[in-house]
Amino acid sequence: MWCKYFYASDTMIYDTINIRHLLFFFKHLSRIFYNKYVIWLFNVYKNFNSQLNLFSNFSYIFTKYSNCGPCCSISNPLSPQLYSSFSSQTSVILIFFLTSNRFSGHQNSLTMASQIARRLLRSRLTNEIFTTTRSPSMGLFSSLDRNYSSSSSNLIRATLFPGDGIGPEIAESVKQIFTAADVPIEWEEHFVGTEVDPRTQSFVTWESLESVRRNKVGLKGPMATPIGKGHRSLNLTLRKELNLYANVRPCYSLPGYKTRYDDVNLVTIRENTEGEYSGLEHQVVRGVVESLKIITRQASLRVAEYAFYYAKTHGRGRVSAVHKANIMQKTDGLFLKCCREVAEKYPEIKYEEVVIDNCCMMLVKNPTLFDVLVMPNLYGDIISDLCAGLIGGLGLTPSLNIGEGGIALAEAVHGSAPDIAGKNLANPTALLLSAVSMLHHLDLTDKADMIQDAVLKTIAEGKYRTGDLGGSATTTEFTKAIIGHL
Repeated sequence: MWCKYFYASDTMIYDTINIRHLLFFFKHLSRIFYNKYVIWLFNVYKNFNSQLNLFSNFSYIFTKYSNCGPCCSISNPLSPQLYSSFSSQTSVILIFFLTSNRFSGHQNSLTMASQIARRLLRSRLTNEIFTTTRSPSMGLFSSLDRNYSSSSSNLIRATLFPGDGIGPEIAESVKQIFTAADVPIEWEEHFVGTEVDPRTQSFVTWESLESVRRNKVGLKGPMATPIGKGHRSLNLTLRKELNLYANVRPCYSLPGYKTRYDDVNLVTIRENTEGEYSGLEHQVVRGVVESLKIITRQASLRVAEYAFYYAKTHGRGRVSAVHKANIMQKTDGLFLKCCREVAEKYPEIKYEEVVIDNCCMMLVKNPTLFDVLVMPNLYGDIISDLCAGLIGGLGLTPSLNIGEGGIALAEAVHGSAPDIAGKNLANPTALLLSAVSMLHHLDLTDKADMIQDAVLKTIAEGKYRTGDLGGSATTTEFTKAIIGHL
């Protein structure tokens, strides 16, 4: 749990422009710490309670322009009702109202804020998520905790982002195969906007994000962010706004499709929200820029916990933590410390630590040495693509992003391939296998296995393969062949 406090005067409360600036600052903080956050408004002085118009104005602006929790006003900040109400996954922003004629109370308020922060951090909720008594069937990753949106026809509603370039073509392929397999999914389609949405600072609209939050499950085609235009990455927007903290990529050799290796069977689990991809960069002086690598205990414990949980529930016996702690002793050192802490709760699973450069060499020499790999963001980006190369490329690799509250967003991790867009040449395998991962997440195992077997049979048969797989089949022909194997 992270806690921060600010001070606001009555003049600033009336100034909508200043409030909006403050709001965007808070939203920036939430991107740093990647948690859901709430705004708590504290009336430091009792006679300030009568000035409800100030609180109402402030509350209205925040609820209108942000995704924060409801604004709350508490006259006694040290009351037990405060810290007992927070989730362990919530960042807390405390705002102390000080009327202009009482700003002399600044130091007392500072002491009060410090006391609140200490009490919050001592709260039993801080470590609740990582207690050893938590059962997997009742834990953070349980399907029992997920309440999916459904329509009147008892279909599970899922958000679909067709994406850019070849995205709409391969998304259409997935929809046709799902229909043929009688998968109980109802798609709610959302497209990337043509202008930047100020609420997300990206081409991904706020309505699209709300759709995923509401449905708790989604499928995303390839999205292209204009390079060098100053726009926020579309994929990064989805990961941070939806708090998709773990990226899971199974890499396994496909029967009948010959590559350099025939027995690859491993899973990469990448921390998805911080590290070098925090997006915190600035210019120190002209010609010198600085980028911050953020590693937090909360995020590291969370992804480590998921990695061991995944290994246990999927019958895998080894988890390897990838790092560079011999150089980055503080950041990667903290990540390793968290992995070791979680490993102690899973004595039946072998735990090891591998330096990133050595890991790359070992993967190329003998990928069978690894089972489940867990790592910080940048290393995960590199290693997962390296593993994809071992089995034939990103066009054959599924990907699933796991978020808090049971959210899951499957995605094709390859590019949008604008050079073949609209030519009926795209390979939908990656998006299809990602959709299979989504079905497993929904506990629709029979449907998932049916579609996966049909995809693998089609590729192994060799008659209908797209150009990237060495064939000449069109997207339509490939799709029909898969349907024929259902």
